[in-house]
Amino acid sequence: MAEAYIVEAVRTPVGRRGGGLGQAHPADLGAHVLRELVARTGVDPVAVEDVVFGCLDAVGPQAGDIARTCWLAAGLPEEVPGVTVDRQCGSSQQAVHFAAQGVLSGTQDLVVAGGVQNMSMIPIAFATRQAAEPLGLTQGPFAGSEGWRARYGNKPVNQFVGAEMIAAKWGITRRDQEEFALRSHERAVRAIDDGRFDREVVPYGSVAVDEGPRRDTSLEKMAALKPVVEGGTVTAACSSQVSDGAAAMLLASARAVREHGLTPRARVHHLSVRGEDPIRMLTAPIPATAHALKKTGLSLDDIDLVEINEAFAPVVLAWLKETGANPDRVNVNGGAIALGHPLGATGVRLMTTLLHELERTGGRFGLQTMCEGGGQANVTIIERV
Repeated sequence: MAEAYIVEAVRTPVGRRGGGLGQAHPADLGAHVLRELVARTGVDPVAVEDVVFGCLDAVGPQAGDIARTCWLAAGLPEEVPGVTVDRQCGSSQQAVHFAAQGVLSGTQDLVVAGGVQNMSMIPIAFATRQAAEPLGLTQGPFAGSEGWRARYGNKPVNQFVGAEMIAAKWGITRRDQEEFALRSHERAVRAIDDGRFDREVVPYGSVAVDEGPRRDTSLEKMAALKPVVEGGTVTAACSSQVSDGAAAMLLASARAVREHGLTPRARVHHLSVRGEDPIRMLTAPIPATAHALKKTGLSLDDIDLVEINEAFAPVVLAWLKETGANPDRVNVNGGAIALGHPLGATGVRLMTTLLHELERTGGRFGLQTMCEGGGQANVTIIERV
């Protein structure tokens, strides 16, 4: 049976909006992790058969197939192609899926998966606004679609509204969210202080650690913030941070491991993606997790660590309520509320952290999932070798 192995995984620090990575060209951020990936593995880069990168808002410096641009900006062989994936927040997790599927199919032996995003330089949803305004179009990817309107009416498609819908449905209070957010910061600060990220992070210039975690935050400070949606419960403190960063990993077949003298660190145990209500948008990790566990025959008791993206606190809190997962195994080093969410890079950032934490703790199985625009969610289960 074919296997897809993770050989190495690295990431930049995650920069906060307008921070130390804010002026870095996205191609240079991606090139930085690609060079390090090649250096650490010692693999002949010309043997890489494809570079699959996640990226949203592919305009300006992120346009033109940023996967290919990153590889070339790294000074790596022109013979190697690249392709850019957009599955919204799950883009680079999907890049891992495509890379692993290429290996598992037997058609490829060495594939790089990764992602990059500079949200300081190109604000979220900028591509939609940029296209709509000069062309005189109604803003929003669904606006003007007769088929969409026939099915979903004129309901707002808005992530903040989706987060409020989740909070209401699962009875998640503002205090619940703020306590979760505080815990995310505390865990991230502890991970930094304990050096848990040292091996996975490749410093970029003067930026050596994640810039997002707030050592001085408190429940009192969070309570002073206004909700994003009037009359709601979700504030900026309970939401993922606007961020900049890049991440990359090398996937290899058993044949490539032998021929290139590589050392596998984990194998891809399971890959799947599911969808749910696109209006509520952010709840797909719940059915996607159930689907993945059913297909594998595993239970959450078999899963040593979970990384679920903290797009908003209600996303994770609802998932915890529905699955009954042990919160002590979930986002143990903090999540996007503290560490940030560079959209196109987050999927591989999460998997990089998951891999390193499995190794640190001696765990076997790690599960990763995240909510994505359109009401989707990827699930990846990796098994430490």
